[in-house]
Amino acid sequence: MPEDPIAHGELAALTRRHEQAQEQNVREFGIIKSELTTLQLKVSNLDQKADNLMSTVSGLEQKIDRNQAQIVELLTQLVGQRPDAS
Repeated sequence: MPEDPIAHGELAALTRRHEQAQEQNVREFGIIKSELTTLQLKVSNLDQKADNLMSTVSGLEQKIDRNQAQIVELLTQLVGQRPDAS
């Protein structure tokens, strides 16, 4: 049975299209993987910044508590003093 040149041509064209699609899929997968890695780094950086911010807020809360305690202590000392006694 002789080989059909049209069938071989179509088979070759289909094979090329399949290989091109495979190459494109590999490139697109690489791009997606790269973007995912970038996104993971950004999320990690944001997480670290959030931790630093929480630490700063905690420090500020402690400072506010100390200042409020000092204010209460000073006001307590002033209670009962006559204004003209200083």
